Amino acid sequence: MYMLTVLAAISFSFGLSAQDKTVRKIIETGTTDNRTMVHADHLANVIGGRIVGSAALTEAEAWVKEQFESWGLEVLVQEAGTINVGFNRGPWSGRMLSEDGMMLHFGTPSYTAGTHGKQAGPVLLEPKTRREFDRMKGLLKGAWILVDTESNGMAIDATAKANEERAKVLAKNEEIDRQNNEIRRWNYEHRDEPKELLEYEKATVPFYQEMVDAGVAGFIRSAKVPLQVMYDRPNCYNLTMETLPKACDILLDEAQFKIIREKVLRKDIFQLEFDIRNHFYRGPVPYHNVIGILRGSKYPKEYVLAGGHLDSYDCGTGAVDDGNGTSVTMEAARLLATSGAKPKRTILFCIWTAEEFGLLGSKHFVESKTVPLDKISNYFNRDGGPLCAMGVSVPEAMYDDFVEVCKPLNGIRSDFPFTVEKRQGPPQPRPTRAGGSDHAYFAMNGVPTISFREQDPLGYNFEYREIWHTERDIYNKLIPEYMEHSAVVTAVVLYGLANLDHLLSREGLYKE
Repeated sequence: MYMLTVLAAISFSFGLSAQDKTVRKIIETGTTDNRTMVHADHLANVIGGRIVGSAALTEAEAWVKEQFESWGLEVLVQEAGTINVGFNRGPWSGRMLSEDGMMLHFGTPSYTAGTHGKQAGPVLLEPKTRREFDRMKGLLKGAWILVDTESNGMAIDATAKANEERAKVLAKNEEIDRQNNEIRRWNYEHRDEPKELLEYEKATVPFYQEMVDAGVAGFIRSAKVPLQVMYDRPNCYNLTMETLPKACDILLDEAQFKIIREKVLRKDIFQLEFDIRNHFYRGPVPYHNVIGILRGSKYPKEYVLAGGHLDSYDCGTGAVDDGNGTSVTMEAARLLATSGAKPKRTILFCIWTAEEFGLLGSKHFVESKTVPLDKISNYFNRDGGPLCAMGVSVPEAMYDDFVEVCKPLNGIRSDFPFTVEKRQGPPQPRPTRAGGSDHAYFAMNGVPTISFREQDPLGYNFEYREIWHTERDIYNKLIPEYMEHSAVVTAVVLYGLANLDHLLSREGLYKE
């Protein structure tokens, strides 16, 4: 009986095609020696947040290249751009110095100023009118200014254009202030029929430049929790070592902001102390796409792509956005490379740069025509939650190909069934504007960007808005079993599509 079993196994083994053997190897390795979370741990916990222009992003690029090469892949390192000045973030802390003092919960956008060691100072409410500014200007040096504008995660706009807009608002408010003084006099003389004061026009820190010139320590805005902390979008590319920001830009927990504001209104005596290690260094600092290449044996100039972006915001560690997509793509690359896969088409594992700064890495790849766009069968983008790849929805012309390619996926885990569905309704127009992730420029140029439908079948209640560009984008928000399974799914589908006798049909993909 034993010999019959062995003979049957040998017979079955000889009957398998090379493709079937490779798929079995991918699944076997992916279920017994999956290293997706090893990659994720290194990105999030060893390297950490990876803002464009940082030493951390440069280190991460070198690490990804090294990993790809260690698995036997060719590697293309493609410079996508440079930034004038580099930015590194160190530790930060703050506290309220008073009898009822507390540790402060805050963040600072990237490319904004830090302190020079611990810096303590009084707290003032921002002036709204010229009369208010003149009355308090002698107190500004070394003070922290509470700003009456809720944070949106970005830095205060300190560009010349923004200051011109502030000047226009100030001019209008001076006239409103003059009229309000007349109303106040009227109300004093006509107490039985008072008039309402006119509202001042709003601007974010109307006396911004004048307060910086006066030597304020920094500006503090209220921010919802979890804190969303991004970067100085309008100004970071224009900075030089001679024009670095001088005043801190602090986004403070809204509950603490309210407490501090009440203390200022009561004229309590207290100070705030901050120690913020934001550091700039001389550039230009380049940033790169890192692309692993598994060369096709029959159609080397036709392509199947998968990718995620390496850069991240640095208030958290970039574990989910997009360490998740990067780690899954890297593990798919490792599974294919170490399985001995010899696809007919070339497979590209695309680790993009500068997605958070405007999809700059993938835009450069597409617009520089790194590969012929009409020879791309599909680009799979992963840049969302750490969820489980459990299906695809495709145009009818692709349906049979995807059904065939995805057959092996239902034998992996019964609780993660994979479904292929036909898209319902007419084709949508090809997008004309860049969307929210690295698929956008491919789609704008007519390239298929079918992505996996990602779900939470085990009920981990992941909430993407909790981590999106916030301090909570950290390693413990990842879901290992979903990410590991998604890496296997990605590898199997990439390999299957690369081995079709034809590129995926684009019929019905977009409304022409």
